Amino acid sequence: MNNLNDPPRWNIQPQPGGGRAGGGDGNQWNYALLVPMLGLAAFRWIWTRESQREIQNIKAQCEKDVSAMRSEMEVRYRETLTERSRAAARLELELEKEKQRVTGYKQALVSQSQQLMDERKQLHQEREALEKEKQKLVKSGAAGAVLHQALEQEEGWHLRAMATLKEIEGQLVERQDAYCSYLQPREQRLEMEKNMLLKVVKQPIGGELDLEKDLKVIFKKDKHCADFRNMDKRKNGELMWLYLKYWQLQVTVQKHKSAEEAILGGKIQSHTKWP
Repeated sequence: MNNLNDPPRWNIQPQPGGGRAGGGDGNQWNYALLVPMLGLAAFRWIWTRESQREIQNIKAQCEKDVSAMRSEMEVRYRETLTERSRAAARLELELEKEKQRVTGYKQALVSQSQQLMDERKQLHQEREALEKEKQKLVKSGAAGAVLHQALEQEEGWHLRAMATLKEIEGQLVERQDAYCSYLQPREQRLEMEKNMLLKVVKQPIGGELDLEKDLKVIFKKDKHCADFRNMDKRKNGELMWLYLKYWQLQVTVQKHKSAEEAILGGKIQSHTKWP
């Protein structure tokens, strides 16, 4: 049987006699296997060392890039934060200015409204006084007939004046609707205002009631708009309605004053107020 612990020709052993005879030397075989193994180990060691060096270099470069990126991001963050802080400060300042401007507009509107209410009250009192005077003259017989005739002659001017105010009312409603609209351009509203001013300047009633000045006040200070869901144009505006009532009272008072002047001056015919 074969000896598995010492199989023939499995182990390279030196031959008897020193192995220097023509059969060859077993040590040569050992050296022949050892040299490639040493070369392979040396190559693996060099490759591992170079790989680790390359990994260290890449790791160091990545850390450097990350650090640079982090620094850049921090700088950008600080710049963005500073810019937003400045923008917020500017917005707060502008907001405060707008609040002060709105407060000023409100105070001016309240003052203007109070002034109009006072003037309206005064005109109402004058109208009542004229009505009382009219009743006295009517009761006096002939004088009442004269007053009635004088008022009839002024009625034509009164009707034309009221028709003009009705037309201005419609134009103001359209103008205020354009002001409150998010769709109509600002230039269109300014053109409407310009046309209204040109028209009242050409009409005699515009000079008698000083409509041009009052319209400019309305265009500048009447900023009232109804709720954005509102579909009724006549709910827009606030100051303009006070002025319209004020103008109507002025026309009525002017009618009675003209009749009174015609009676006191001995003239039944009305002086021309309308072309």
